Amino acid sequence: MTRLGPVDLHLSGSHVCLVPLDHSHARALAQVSAAHRMHLLWYTAVPSADGMEAEISRRLALRDAGTMIPFTVLDASGAAVGMTTYMNIDHTGPRVEIGSTWIGPDAQRGPLNTQAKRLLLCHAFEAWSCLAVEFRTHRLNLQSRRAIERLGAQLDGILRAHMRTADGNVRDTAVYSITANDWPTVRTHLDWLIEKPNDQSR
Repeated sequence: MTRLGPVDLHLSGSHVCLVPLDHSHARALAQVSAAHRMHLLWYTAVPSADGMEAEISRRLALRDAGTMIPFTVLDASGAAVGMTTYMNIDHTGPRVEIGSTWIGPDAQRGPLNTQAKRLLLCHAFEAWSCLAVEFRTHRLNLQSRRAIERLGAQLDGILRAHMRTADGNVRDTAVYSITANDWPTVRTHLDWLIEKPNDQSR
């Protein structure tokens, strides 16, 4: 069986670094969440400042169970601006989901997020030989859906009444994927998005 790893994976580019999530990042991540009141977005699950330590512990427990590789997202200056993961890892496919991602609004403009996804996708397809990489989001999280579609992912479908959220609401989940066959074209597209000049929508 293929074993995807290592869990202390580092991925870096000119605009972003993805480093192993650690409790030492909690204070900086809590400040980003608190500054923008991101935990109040009802259709997504961004940890509050008070809940940051617990969320880091949750992700690290899933890492230890072999189903998640969690990262802290650092900007070009080395400041922590968010979190992302490989999650729902299927070691036998292999196949992974990129998810549990949140990035502070100040880092959402520009190439940081696009390059982060490019790094994650490249490693999944070119180092791990994944069959497909999946993205999931709330059906009503239109900002997230636009961002996923902009990467080149295709909508596989909507899982109706898929799960119950922390506030008790029932979530319909939009499921997207990029397959290994899609990857060469998507890679070219992402490289163009990252490099094109005078554009603030990357």
